[in-house]
Amino acid sequence: MAAEDGKKQLLHLVFGGELKKLGGTEFRDLDGLDIVGIYPDYQSAHTAWKAKAQASVDNAHMRYFVVHLHRLLDPDSKAAG
Repeated sequence: MAAEDGKKQLLHLVFGGELKKLGGTEFRDLDGLDIVGIYPDYQSAHTAWKAKAQASVDNAHMRYFVVHLHRLLDPDSKAAG
């Protein structure tokens, strides 16, 4: 499954929301999660994550995450990213 440029597609999900407590990973409102998008590689996912994280810097409870979907879809793969 190669992308048009010949590189292997390594999907990443970027999402975020308000946490119940600082340092945790439990969200205050699951219906209010911000699903930013799914990206074909880590670099573009990181760019989207950084923009959202910087835009929400005034809210200490707001956190954004990058999930390596390719690792969930193919856990035996040794692909980097």
